[in-house]
Amino acid sequence: MPNLALPEASRPATAKDGAATRPPIDLCRRGEIRVERFIDAATVVFTEKGYRHARLSEIVARAGGSLATLYRVFGDKEGLAHAIIQRRLHDLDLRLQDLKLEGLAPEQALRQAAVQIADGLAAPESVVVHRIVIGEGQSLPALRDWFFDNAVASLRDTLRVYFEKEVAAGRLVMASPALASSHFFMMLFGDLVIRISSGNRLVVDAQELRAHALDAVDIFLHGALPR
Repeated sequence: MPNLALPEASRPATAKDGAATRPPIDLCRRGEIRVERFIDAATVVFTEKGYRHARLSEIVARAGGSLATLYRVFGDKEGLAHAIIQRRLHDLDLRLQDLKLEGLAPEQALRQAAVQIADGLAAPESVVVHRIVIGEGQSLPALRDWFFDNAVASLRDTLRVYFEKEVAAGRLVMASPALASSHFFMMLFGDLVIRISSGNRLVVDAQELRAHALDAVDIFLHGALPR
């Protein structure tokens, strides 16, 4: 994984949004592996204990290395959370690049999008991200806003562009493609995100989530009236 330094707009203390992140540090290959282990361990500990009750000492104990190294690389616990979210955004970017929706019929395109997004949401890292961003969002507003401005906006823009082209081609009818992109995601995954972030849902089954998403695609495209 490349250096985890975040975009200028995401940097803490002197940045305008106040988001916490680690300073850019040049690492050898061994150092990069250590960073990955810290992030993996933090994902597990945040899942088990929650962000607020997670202790950095326990993360270090699971990952190996030292507390001093963790502080040097990430700065603090919020910096670790930011690194987890950034890795999640990298995964989302790859999934969006793989979609290639242009030219596909709505049924095929939206089913493909639903499966890709569902598989991403089923990942343990995604569960932790939603718990931090939504569950702790009031305490970590810059981290929360950075996530919505990047992850959520990227996904909605991808869908919006596809909807706009399909509307122009006469294959879909919708007053607002931008609003429809929001409706599509919330219809498929809104309930799950709320349950995950509140702690009501601790484990996500990938196959169950896929099936739920594909059913929702049919309702989104055709409605619930007999036809």
